[in-house]
Amino acid sequence: MRIKSILLIGVLLTCSALAWETKKVQVAEELDVLQLTNKFLKFDIGIGSGAYHYKDDASNVFYTITDRGPNIKCKDSKKLLDIKVCEKGKIFPVANFTPTIYKIKLFKNYYKVLQKIQIKDRDGNHVSGVSNQNTENAYNIKGEKIPFDAQGIDPEALVKLSDGTFWIGEEYGASLLHVSKDGRILKRVVPSGFEANIKNANYEISSSLPQIISKRPLNRGIESIAISQDENFLYFSMQSPLANPDKKAYKSSNIVRMFKYNIKEDKITAEYLYKLDKATSFSLDSKKKQNGVKISEMVCIGNDEFIILERMTKTTKFYKVKFKNSVLDSKWDDIATSPSLEQSSNVKQIMNKELVLDTSTLENMPKKIEGIAYVDENHWILINDNDFGIYKDKTYIVELKK
Repeated sequence: MRIKSILLIGVLLTCSALAWETKKVQVAEELDVLQLTNKFLKFDIGIGSGAYHYKDDASNVFYTITDRGPNIKCKDSKKLLDIKVCEKGKIFPVANFTPTIYKIKLFKNYYKVLQKIQIKDRDGNHVSGVSNQNTENAYNIKGEKIPFDAQGIDPEALVKLSDGTFWIGEEYGASLLHVSKDGRILKRVVPSGFEANIKNANYEISSSLPQIISKRPLNRGIESIAISQDENFLYFSMQSPLANPDKKAYKSSNIVRMFKYNIKEDKITAEYLYKLDKATSFSLDSKKKQNGVKISEMVCIGNDEFIILERMTKTTKFYKVKFKNSVLDSKWDDIATSPSLEQSSNVKQIMNKELVLDTSTLENMPKKIEGIAYVDENHWILINDNDFGIYKDKTYIVELKK
């Protein structure tokens, strides 16, 4: 389909008359069936929280990752389970679910799972997706409180390195995870102060991320991660503006923080500011709340150059961005700064961005696209997060070629 000129915030951006060919393959892997209050609640494996194509793999081979597993908001329990299970927090119907990395090979009309790598602690014990202390309460389907799990993780993005290890972006801390080729957590890098919530975890913990990251709203952590071409730096983005100083600021702000992390030195070396589009510009979405706009993926395509996946539910946009104008260690990283970055309307260090693709111009695209396996500028593989099929959605792999 030919992409025509697109109007964005008063500026006409032309996508060079690019023609994309699309191929869509449905993913269907049954996880579990539970009988609940005379109903069956059936889950599919939700493998599409993030995606990555490793440079030395074949062009049709890529990795994906699950998030923490099936979870239901307490407020939705009456609708889904026929009973109100809890007041505030999350229900984990399969509390022993282990977040998992998938290696997938895509064929013409089908796919094949080449490898499953379950995430483990340093001794090889499977970790869960149950929440850490001081995040959100967890319950089983009977409404019984599930204890906080110091080792629990909520993965959302991944990259693979040439030594076979992975780095994963995670939401509870929010944190970064360095994971061995067999899935063992080698190190978890968290914001300063958060280490107290996971002190009993059976893996190395570093508290070298800025404290300001702890101001992320619930379920709006590190949703995107990228690796530099020399593998010396990780880049990551928060999913949304921070709740700094409060939720009101998060809901009205459109500025997202992105960071550069030196792997060998275990420290943040730069921080950048990205401005989200107005919610009203996402044409396929009927709900136009600004806090519905999110960053769900990023991929490094050159020296400090990236493709950024910005989305609502039904509309996904891809922008090319050159990282510059670091604000690291500025007043914006001081929690005491008032008004905060998220409360400010005249911030000068915002990065420029160039629209590459708006999925509203393509037919029959899935909603909630969260992963991009970037082969090259003319070949992408996208995947969506179906939330384990709780709301009857399916996972789709979509291959785009020019």
